[in-house]
Amino acid sequence: MKRIAPIDIAGGILVVAFLALLPMFAASNYLTGVLTVCVIYGIWASSWDFMSGLTGRENFGHSLFIGAGAYTAGFLSSIWSANPWISLPLGVVIAIAFSLLVGFPTLRLRGPYFALAMLSASAILQRLCLIFWEYTGGEEGIYGLDPLMKNPLHYYWFVLAILAVTVIALTLLAQSHWGLLLRAIRGDEATCQAAGINVTFYKIVSLMISAGFAGLGGALYAHYQLQVSPPLFSVVVSITVIIMVYVGGIGSIYGAAVAAILLTLLTEMLRGFGEYRLWIYTLTLMLILFFLPNGLIAPLWRRLTERLR
Repeated sequence: MKRIAPIDIAGGILVVAFLALLPMFAASNYLTGVLTVCVIYGIWASSWDFMSGLTGRENFGHSLFIGAGAYTAGFLSSIWSANPWISLPLGVVIAIAFSLLVGFPTLRLRGPYFALAMLSASAILQRLCLIFWEYTGGEEGIYGLDPLMKNPLHYYWFVLAILAVTVIALTLLAQSHWGLLLRAIRGDEATCQAAGINVTFYKIVSLMISAGFAGLGGALYAHYQLQVSPPLFSVVVSITVIIMVYVGGIGSIYGAAVAAILLTLLTEMLRGFGEYRLWIYTLTLMLILFFLPNGLIAPLWRRLTERLR
């Protein structure tokens, strides 16, 4: 297993320290709330990047795992009045269960069929939430979740710590023998199979890991918003996460997390432009993806570290 370079560790510490101190200079809790959502998107983006970024099997239904974790928190906290802290590990377990249920048959498919199957699965779950509205609350969703922490700043620090652990854990896995095999699968899956590697096993376990962190992020999001609703299963959530990963630099893990934070902040900064907000945001993304096909964050950091060395 490769060790994380000291300069990368130093850069990560500086970023986390900056993000931790940033809300303390704000006059209200508004910035704290925005940053909390940014960090949760960072968890979702880095979890997608681990499986899809390393193996090349793009998951268009990542919102399936996000929604599974969020609705687990909703049912436990609001309907069954369970301790809200229980929803975090159970959200992970339920998301992993969905990854096995959907991934086991679909990861054997070749071409774009896995992406389409995951997209269909998330759409089906969203529709089921509307059909069984007596239990899920329908379009309004489930309200009245208990907060994990009363202080918004403390909760933000807690979520930021989880993002840091997520990025470190996934980065170590990506740099290990496991990550090397996943990249080999992306390069030439047929050759890996011919070499006796159980390709399906590695892809399924990687999807389980990705789903587990996404479910954890979904539960954290539910306890921040204190409600869950069917749009969490929507394709818009999945596509938003994928765009963040590509802007950060696919396969980098840390780039996906940083890009998610920056892009979420950008959407808030553009609120003052009213109806032109979406145009500006879309144009910015198009320019980044067109002129920087390898992403923005990870390549920029690699160039900076090379100069510092």
